[in-house]
Amino acid sequence: MKTDIEISQEANLEDIDQICEKIGLEDYEKLGKYKAKIDLSYLQKDKKDSKLVLVTATNPTPSGEGKTTVNIGLSMALNKVGKNAISVLREPSLGPSFGRKGGATGGGYSQVLPMDEINLHFTGDFHAITSSVNLVAAIIDNHIYQGNEKNIDPKQIVWRRCVDLNDRALRNVVIGMGNKTDGVIREDKFDITVATEMMAVLCLATSLDDFKKRVGKMIVAYDIYNNPVTVDDIKATGSVAVLMKDALKPNLVQTIENTPAIIHGGPFANIAHGCNSLIATKTALAISDYVVTEAGFGADLGAEKFNDIKCRLGDIKPDATVIVTSIRSLKYQAGMPSDALQEENLDYLNKGFENLKIHIENMKKFGTNIVVAINKFNTDTDEEISQLKSLTKSMEVNAIETTVFANGSQGGIDLANEVVDLCEKDNGFEFLYDVDLTIKEKLEKISKDIYRAKDVVYTKKANKDIKRIEDLGYDNLPICVAKTPYSFSDDPNIRITDKDYDITIREARINAGAGFIVAYTSNILTMPGLPKTPNAYEIDIDSNNKIVGLS
Repeated sequence: MKTDIEISQEANLEDIDQICEKIGLEDYEKLGKYKAKIDLSYLQKDKKDSKLVLVTATNPTPSGEGKTTVNIGLSMALNKVGKNAISVLREPSLGPSFGRKGGATGGGYSQVLPMDEINLHFTGDFHAITSSVNLVAAIIDNHIYQGNEKNIDPKQIVWRRCVDLNDRALRNVVIGMGNKTDGVIREDKFDITVATEMMAVLCLATSLDDFKKRVGKMIVAYDIYNNPVTVDDIKATGSVAVLMKDALKPNLVQTIENTPAIIHGGPFANIAHGCNSLIATKTALAISDYVVTEAGFGADLGAEKFNDIKCRLGDIKPDATVIVTSIRSLKYQAGMPSDALQEENLDYLNKGFENLKIHIENMKKFGTNIVVAINKFNTDTDEEISQLKSLTKSMEVNAIETTVFANGSQGGIDLANEVVDLCEKDNGFEFLYDVDLTIKEKLEKISKDIYRAKDVVYTKKANKDIKRIEDLGYDNLPICVAKTPYSFSDDPNIRITDKDYDITIREARINAGAGFIVAYTSNILTMPGLPKTPNAYEIDIDSNNKIVGLS
């Protein structure tokens, strides 16, 4: 089979004007032939009967579960069965594109296009975020250099610079070295752009005015009296809003079958809240009947944050949840050697089903309308497929095979019909916890009910951080847990067979502008590093201006 980029380069794309015409869009700004920015005016439209479908997955494995591929394929299949559907996704980060994970535009014959542009600079949204974050950092350091009117304590600056690349050398740096005029010497840190609060604010804002209010409330430091200093306090809000004015508008592209797709915002789910922007989701709900959205990594991270943070802050709720898995993924979860995953093995499948079982149980805590999408590979046997369907049936959840990677929309028809049926029923949606619980009560609820931990352990720093958050009156915010995606626990090496583990909270930070508290577990990093052999080694452009090696 051809590579993803080869398939994408052979696709017949429609002019973006035609895509806009399909969904009745009139107010948009065309960016080249195949991309457009949608005007924010569509946020004022209210289409009460639109259905919101959340696509999530089991814990990620090296072979991939195909969550984004199924999301795109499902949106195309819904259109195939006569529904007006849009796929809504996050924008890919350059970090994974040049690192280990690769891009995030689907695969095979279930992709969003132009794949190369989306996976690289796209419409410049991430560059605007990066510039905005670093502008605030520059203003902070200049404020201190120019006399420090706000009495900022250089040891208590919590704002970090950022770059949208994996660069471990920037995790801990010293700035201001050189001459006296080169600034004040202090330690600093860099985050990857997708882990910044600016990204979260972009993704949770509902208008330009709301964005400015949220930006102004972001805490950048504490003064020598331990009072918070905000972006408003250092007079940076207006400049940030100017830099971000175009980035706030959602981006419209298309799938390989010319189904409309909105791609906007991109926080990671392991170190941030993992969902595309509320602006994108609400715009899609205003102009289509079915919106197929997604949440990052496994359901223990992305889906929990989608439900408890995005839905809560955005006043939306899913009508159905799709949990994507694969036969080989479940066998891997059970400890089957990677080089043997192609072999039929019902014992490993039964054992690995525990991972999917927990995700199903977890999603039932939020709503009843759940379907499992089996991302089918040609090495899967009929016996394995039958066994998995039987196992999910015992939990009163249907499992539907999909072959959208190889067959496009045609491979997702059965899943589309199941989703339509589910969306006709009341989902009984509810949140996992009440925000008025204490911070530790909320953390224990997430850790024990979703992660299945025995207990929650707090470091000395975490206890100190939580007390400060409570003293400042931010304790009634939802919680965003930064945790490994590879395990229900905070240790990537703990398998589903290991039942007796704790979750360790290392530190906690206030994202006052975004409107949630971030709790960092164990040794989770907000600036990834490149692997020994990064994807960057394979990416190139040939003499015909064609990009190769992008995945």
